[in-house]
Amino acid sequence: MFENRKDQMEILLKNNEDFRRLYNHHQQLEKRVLAAETGTAPMEDLALNKLKREKLRAKDQLSRIMEQAQAA
Repeated sequence: MFENRKDQMEILLKNNEDFRRLYNHHQQLEKRVLAAETGTAPMEDLALNKLKREKLRAKDQLSRIMEQAQAA
């Protein structure tokens, strides 16, 4: 995620508590989605889709924070 903006992401992780909390939440969601998709933590399709939408919302919020920080 955000491979081309790694330096900016590292700065935000270090200096922005909201960004760090949201990033960690996104990582946890990623692990849960992967576990469901690989079958190590089976989940109904509806629950998996809800989890994926939540993960996407978190990623969108992270992207917005990064854009705002870059514009400042």
